[in-house]
Amino acid sequence: MKDKKFETLAIREQAKRSLNGEHSVPIYATSSFKFEDAEDARAQFAEEKEGNVYSRYSNPNTNEFIDKLCLLEGLPKGVATASGMSAMFTSITAFLKQGDHIVASRALFGSTHQIMTNLLPRWGITHTYVDGDKQEDWEAAINSNTRMLFLETPSNPALDLIDLEMIGNLGKKHGLIVNVDNCFATPFLQNPAKWGVNVVTHSATKYIDGQGRVLGGAILTTEELYPQLKFLARHSGPSMSPFHGWLLSKSLETLAIRMERHCENALYVAKEMEKQKGINFVKYPFLKSHPQHDVAKKQMRYGGGIVTFELAGGLDQGRKFLNELQMISLSANLGDTRTIATHPASTTHSKLTKEERNQVGITDGMVRISVGLEHRNDILEDILSAIQKSK
Repeated sequence: MKDKKFETLAIREQAKRSLNGEHSVPIYATSSFKFEDAEDARAQFAEEKEGNVYSRYSNPNTNEFIDKLCLLEGLPKGVATASGMSAMFTSITAFLKQGDHIVASRALFGSTHQIMTNLLPRWGITHTYVDGDKQEDWEAAINSNTRMLFLETPSNPALDLIDLEMIGNLGKKHGLIVNVDNCFATPFLQNPAKWGVNVVTHSATKYIDGQGRVLGGAILTTEELYPQLKFLARHSGPSMSPFHGWLLSKSLETLAIRMERHCENALYVAKEMEKQKGINFVKYPFLKSHPQHDVAKKQMRYGGGIVTFELAGGLDQGRKFLNELQMISLSANLGDTRTIATHPASTTHSKLTKEERNQVGITDGMVRISVGLEHRNDILEDILSAIQKSK
């Protein structure tokens, strides 16, 4: 199967069929599994034999989901988790210990920032933030106890990009784990492992699900690093439910076609928004005006489904704009079939200080649009009408 195209892998990689010969994999709603005999039980617990023991460890539905993602991301092993943030936390703590140090891009999702600044210090793990696009800053921040480089690209919500080839080479040079949050891009748009990244983390709640139905996360990694990841996930228990594993595996079957439309709509909206007066900036990776446009074209298939812009009227106009939207949803989520508008400064990144937000380009007037699958003209009309009414 590995020689097949993305769309084929996402559809045809399935769990082994049961004796019933089902065409579509059923939901394995069981907490545990039966052993053939005492020796089978011993061998599975000793990890001498593969099999399902307990759904906290593995389940045919979550296995299928992870097996698909491994093929799509180009990494051999992984675990499924109950949420995107449990994936982020597990992908860091599985590999680090007291006294270790992380170098991370400054532009991180709000809850990931809280992990770095408020949770990891409890266990003696420190971090240094850097401007992600400056190789010299990454180099300068690495010291003798640095164990991991952590980044998002594109970042949430400012859509900053980091050159994955640069970061992969840096990790190899210094013998570091490179952990990339690939949530915004999905494996359809970019594959960090192609550039030497050895841990890829996802919030499957977003585009992988694609319909705003379930929570889920995933961590993909190498054969070498997998035992550490498996150990923490197995014994701390951030497990994905069989039902969510089943849903997310089904969702992967349509990821490519959905992402193509998300990206097509988003590029159209971004280009039209650039023509409007009263907007300070529009940011989208495949706009030529994006400061890292060349990086986007190098490592991404398309530009993604997120567009950000800043209203000239700042915070006050931002609030009015949101209240004037008629079709577009107000939500903290993204990656849905439905277009969503979010005000990061007052919601997803509200726990950051104003200075911290400004450092990563989150201004008071910034609006994040997760462009959905509705007709692009209907999306644009709602945005432009709300801008006009909010002036």
